[in-house]
Amino acid sequence: MNINDKNNKYFCVPENDYPRVVVIGAGFAGVNFIKKLKDKPVQIILIDQNNYHQFQPLLYQVAISGLEPDSVVSPIRKLFKSCINMIYRMAKVEFIDTVNNCVQTNIGRVNYDYLVMATGSSTNFYGSKNIEKNSIGLKSINDAINIRSWMLQNLEQAVEGCNLNEKDPLTKFVIVGGGPAGVEMAGALAEFKKYLLGNDYPEIEYNAMQICLIQSGDRVLPTMSKKASKHALKVLKRLNVEVLLNSTVKDYDGYSVTVITKNGKKTIHANTLIWTAGVKGNTINGIDENSIVFGNRLSVNKYNQVIGSENVFAIGDIAAMISEANPKGHPMVAQVAIQQGKILAQNLLSKINTGSFKIPFEYKDSGSMATIGKKDAVADLKITFLNGRLGWLLWSAIHLFSITGFKNKFKVSLNWMMKYFTYEKANQLIIRKYQRKSS
Repeated sequence: MNINDKNNKYFCVPENDYPRVVVIGAGFAGVNFIKKLKDKPVQIILIDQNNYHQFQPLLYQVAISGLEPDSVVSPIRKLFKSCINMIYRMAKVEFIDTVNNCVQTNIGRVNYDYLVMATGSSTNFYGSKNIEKNSIGLKSINDAINIRSWMLQNLEQAVEGCNLNEKDPLTKFVIVGGGPAGVEMAGALAEFKKYLLGNDYPEIEYNAMQICLIQSGDRVLPTMSKKASKHALKVLKRLNVEVLLNSTVKDYDGYSVTVITKNGKKTIHANTLIWTAGVKGNTINGIDENSIVFGNRLSVNKYNQVIGSENVFAIGDIAAMISEANPKGHPMVAQVAIQQGKILAQNLLSKINTGSFKIPFEYKDSGSMATIGKKDAVADLKITFLNGRLGWLLWSAIHLFSITGFKNKFKVSLNWMMKYFTYEKANQLIIRKYQRKSS
């Protein structure tokens, strides 16, 4: 293990007789795991390279200027200010030494009795360097701010009087991936065009702004019911979103999108490509490669214990609990992460107190939802299927309830109430200019 000398020190944390649980990641899984261990006889050390927890389901609203970034993030220290048995360090984990039970970071190292990996996932570009360099994912608040800046920069450039060949790519937006993130992003962009473009960018003709959603499968929202897919497609088309099914993006150079369709090859000239076509687990050096399975996830047993390890656990997107019922593991969604975090906390306490685990994890699927535009959504529930305005009201209520912190709940609810009647309050601010990654 190569360790920089200046990082060869240990964290300055209090020593006590409690078992030390190191948690990597402050996403849904890590946060809910820690909440369940609040004031329990364990010492928790949380490590995350960001000092905030982000509510990922609403990132697309930040991206289209619908919400301010601070509405969907919560400071970690404020989130756990009353959790006296937790210590937070802002650091990037570089290596995990499972032999010596030690985590190495860019600010030092820390020993653990139990390690919980809740590192989440990141955008999967499937090895395409061109697409990775020239497009933007939608997995973090930084991605959302970059999309907002890039979109507004392109629109500002399009009003400068450039010729039609230059203007067309600036006002064309391509979204790759027809899952919930892609559908929500496409619908939100279409609503931006419908309610804001004419008022704020009168120099740009309405039909000049075009939105294209590309999906490799034969329907959008493939993980939801066919009813949901059919309704979502109908609404997207009503919003003038061009939807290409059974199509895959092979390359993107920042200007030309190469698409393979069932009828051959198609080229789309667009200056903005938003990639929501896949994710992969965020693994860390040092973990046994034999435990890494497809999707770059860690294979875990029914107690979220990483295969081949006694005291290393994985929860959330990074965990692949493979079974006959779930040959690829559970879906990489927030509800799985939340439930795994809570159950692992109970199991870890049981392990410490009795020497054995207590509750095998079973995912309780309460349904799935996706919103399409301003007042429309689809909801696959166990007892029924909802769409239209009723689906949107349910989607809004559940997401509002799930947002962390009263202040954020208030800001988002006020924003949504105003936007239900008007879009005039959108925050179209280029806080920082976006530049594509250099070669």
